[in-house]
Amino acid sequence: MGIIVTGPQTPNAKPPFRADHVGSLLRPQRLHQARQDHAAGRIDAAELRGVEDEAIREVVAAQRDVGLRSATDGEFRRAYWHQDFILRLDGIRQGDETTTVRFQNADGVVEWQPAALQIAGKVGLSEPIFLDAFEYLASVAEGVTPKLTIPSPSMVHYRGGKTALDPAIYPDVEEFWSDLSAAYAAEVRALADAGCTYLQLDDTSLAYLNDEKQRAAIAERGEDAEHQHLRYIKQINAALADRPDEMSVTTHLCRGNYRSSWVAEGGYDFVAEALFGELDVDGFFLEFDDHRSGGFAPLRYVPKGKRVVLGLVTTKRGELESKDDLKRRIEEATRYIDLDQLCLSPQCGFSSTVEGNALTYEDQIAKLRLIVDTAAEVWS
Repeated sequence: MGIIVTGPQTPNAKPPFRADHVGSLLRPQRLHQARQDHAAGRIDAAELRGVEDEAIREVVAAQRDVGLRSATDGEFRRAYWHQDFILRLDGIRQGDETTTVRFQNADGVVEWQPAALQIAGKVGLSEPIFLDAFEYLASVAEGVTPKLTIPSPSMVHYRGGKTALDPAIYPDVEEFWSDLSAAYAAEVRALADAGCTYLQLDDTSLAYLNDEKQRAAIAERGEDAEHQHLRYIKQINAALADRPDEMSVTTHLCRGNYRSSWVAEGGYDFVAEALFGELDVDGFFLEFDDHRSGGFAPLRYVPKGKRVVLGLVTTKRGELESKDDLKRRIEEATRYIDLDQLCLSPQCGFSSTVEGNALTYEDQIAKLRLIVDTAAEVWS
């Protein structure tokens, strides 16, 4: 089957691209081994970085070979998609206690217990984060656009909320938000100065808030669950206010991704009008791989000039989707948004944490190639 195109499609010279992906990729076994060896003291930091460099060079080539127009470093230098960044901000450290996050999958519940984040001082940015990682990525990304992914400002606040703030440090919560956005704005400037033209802010909070159970948990800790998404949108916008015109910024909304498991459920209806109408980004990577994500109706709020990257291909299992089914779902989405505003991607990363999802490297490559081939036929 084919998509009915009612007019010429605008080439998307700027990101997000018609065929794209979220960011994280499965780590090769030799990288897992190098991390273990480094932790045990068998190799030093320089040797570990050498293994990382080689693995990143190879995974960038793999992305280019399947036909993608952008490439990430697979987040190969990180253990977690968010904490490796957040813990390098001034004033933020791991707390003495852990938090329990309950993920679920078809087989039951999986618990993840990361260290709690604590705001132990004024939030700031003494030096850019992941700048060296971006510079290396750019150096090996010949023929593709290097894309950097970082957690959104919301992730500093969402799990701990105001309980993570020491009132002796931030007696006025507005000062915390101002400092946080300023730190992110400084990071964006540093990345832009280094030549970054494709930046993605990864965010679970704006997806989680669509889940009534998540909002109930936030309300129980004394916060305004009905309006928290508006605060997050405001702070992200403040962080991005001075980005240069040549930098494309997207956000990825995720309901949890850990070893092929998830946390939240629910469509985008609760946040859609404010999210799509007010968040100052160029594109939205959205999960639409199964029933947990709801329908496409919230896309009616997406204004002209912004793109939605439909995450129709799941990273949570290895079975390959049908190209015809993908085309059918893209056509369904066009009931609410112009085809010219749409792109295609996996619903999330393949390895948001170092453990990775339950599929193989070959499965991963096949899914990326399917996305490229499908996009070429839909938007030819």
